Amino acid sequence: MKKSNKVLGSILLSLAASIWGGMFVVVKSIVTVIPPIELVWLRYVIAFWALLFYCCLKKLKWHWDWKNCSLIIIAGIIGNTISIVTQETGTWLSSAQLGSVITTATPTFMVIFAWLLLHEQITKVKVISLILATVGVISIVGIHPTGGHGLLGIMMLIIAALTWALMSVINKMIDPQYDVLEITTISVLVAICCLTPFVIHNWSGTLSHVNFLAFNIWGSLIYLGVISTATAFVM
Repeated sequence: MKKSNKVLGSILLSLAASIWGGMFVVVKSIVTVIPPIELVWLRYVIAFWALLFYCCLKKLKWHWDWKNCSLIIIAGIIGNTISIVTQETGTWLSSAQLGSVITTATPTFMVIFAWLLLHEQITKVKVISLILATVGVISIVGIHPTGGHGLLGIMMLIIAALTWALMSVINKMIDPQYDVLEITTISVLVAICCLTPFVIHNWSGTLSHVNFLAFNIWGSLIYLGVISTATAFVM
């Protein structure tokens, strides 16, 4: 891989991490009004249209074959559905700080899954880096878990980190001819399909009473859908 590509990749990942750092605060502020599953669904519906807009701008050429599309569907279920729902549920049950800190453990799981599924070598540098990161996460989180909901929140966030790491490795198994924008758009559509039955079933008790004209509601949804999902996922 060219050095310039690595630099660009690092910059994009850093930008995405910054956006996601703010995402936990936004989620914490709105999840008491819109429950986690409904919030993820709304976030993805908005993101889907933003991603389609990006696809049109890029004049994306779509691909289809069962092997790669099945991997995208699996990634959509594991990452975009299970991971994000548990992430927002964990943030709801604990705090925005815990959410942002615990999910920094994702690279640890990514290295393990990449070794198991992609047979990537685990180097000393990776091991040392991951040990330091993990110790940092444990040292910060270890002083905060109080009460049953806090512990449940931490468990949810750990599941979110695990599933997101697995999804990231599965995405690397997809043929390079599939554009990252194409993969992200299909994955988001898969998540919408998975969550829609739950949202319809609970609509009257959850979303029917939400004032979507309030700035904190639509502003948060735009941030979550367009910026932290459509834009950051592609980054």
